Amino acid sequence: MSEPQSPTRTASPTDPGTPPRSPEHWPMWLGYFAMCAAARLPWGLQRMLGRLAGWLARMLIAERRRAARINIALCFPELDEAAREKLLREHFRDVGIGLFEFARAWWGSVEPMRRTVRIEGLEHVRALQEQKRGVLFVSGHFMTLELCGRLMCDHIPLAGMYRRLRSPVLEWAVKRGRLRYACAMYTNEEIRPAMRHLKQGGFLWYAPDQDMRGKDTVFAPFFGVPAATITATHQFARLSGCAVVPFFHRREGADYVLRVASPLADFPSSDATIDSARVNASIEAMVREAPSQYLWIHRRFKRRPAGMVSPYKRT
Repeated sequence: MSEPQSPTRTASPTDPGTPPRSPEHWPMWLGYFAMCAAARLPWGLQRMLGRLAGWLARMLIAERRRAARINIALCFPELDEAAREKLLREHFRDVGIGLFEFARAWWGSVEPMRRTVRIEGLEHVRALQEQKRGVLFVSGHFMTLELCGRLMCDHIPLAGMYRRLRSPVLEWAVKRGRLRYACAMYTNEEIRPAMRHLKQGGFLWYAPDQDMRGKDTVFAPFFGVPAATITATHQFARLSGCAVVPFFHRREGADYVLRVASPLADFPSSDATIDSARVNASIEAMVREAPSQYLWIHRRFKRRPAGMVSPYKRT
């Protein structure tokens, strides 16, 4: 007679659920344990290995290298070719370091970073806390986002939104890692509970700067280029009454700088396109502060307005 199975815990915004254990997932578990080991390496060694990993990625991942080169050319037309290639090399260096930053945020210690982190603008958060008003922190997809999110959670109870990962092992492991510091994690399908969190005065971190191919998108300028932009920031603010606050973060050498800006004034308006353009402008300002740390390998401009050809299309 077989032993009774333990009940399966269903994942929720505050619980990663039960990890998958069937044999087909064992190779991914090996990868997970390797990443956990990498997360515990000394920070100096991680940075050195990260630079090497970034160099290898630039050499081997031709399609992503091409996408990053096109994005940089579109967003920084004022740079000459040599300057753009320098930024490309620095970007892949930061991609490599970022892999270790992600792993350390999820499964390692951030004690070395806590000793030197600089945080600016928390007075804006305290004022909104006193008003018992929900706050939507808006940022972009930077390589520092997970580590800086964890550092910010030392000061405020921050929840996050994310896209569900395809691998069940990584989905469980990353969510479990994030829940070590975030008070909740909502998938981009869990709109209602995320909205409830904001209405109750909670803090939610959201990065709306990728083309999610959803229906609720508009074309709004990003570095002067029309970019398919989800209108969720406008909708969250309209339906929950939350404040929308740009959240800047970057690495300076081995140190980190976190900056909370003042809430966007008169937001939302009645026009989702205008609001989306304002959000894109805030993220653009973040990118200009740390251009190499932005995720240029994402094909940000893959969808185009009618009549415009994709810049990634081969001729």
